[in-house]
Amino acid sequence: MSKVIENLRYSDSHEWVLVEGDIATVGISDYAQHALGNIVYVDMPEAGDQVEAGEEFGAVESVKAASDLISPVSGEVVEVNEALEDAPELINEDAFANWIMKVKLSDASEIDALLDAAAYAKICEE
Repeated sequence: MSKVIENLRYSDSHEWVLVEGDIATVGISDYAQHALGNIVYVDMPEAGDQVEAGEEFGAVESVKAASDLISPVSGEVVEVNEALEDAPELINEDAFANWIMKVKLSDASEIDALLDAAAYAKICEE
């Protein structure tokens, strides 16, 4: 069973979001990192880039697959997790501690469209 954290919101494409004020921290879920296997590369946006909810913002590559990253929120990327450039496998160690990007939200109401932990857990069980 994959770990699902209560205070986060989730997309059905397996990204998680932690909102603090007008900043959304985004990563991939524990379920996603298990499905991918050993992660060898993370393609991330750059600070200053604009991302749109539902649009691709990067990719995660593992030894067995590559998966597009779909932004769960819209706004300006204010920070990326540079540690993942040299050590993408950190996501396999703890998908929730090793976020991918932080976004200054342009539309906070988008969070309401994301899944809560219980709804996301049901998707992972299917």
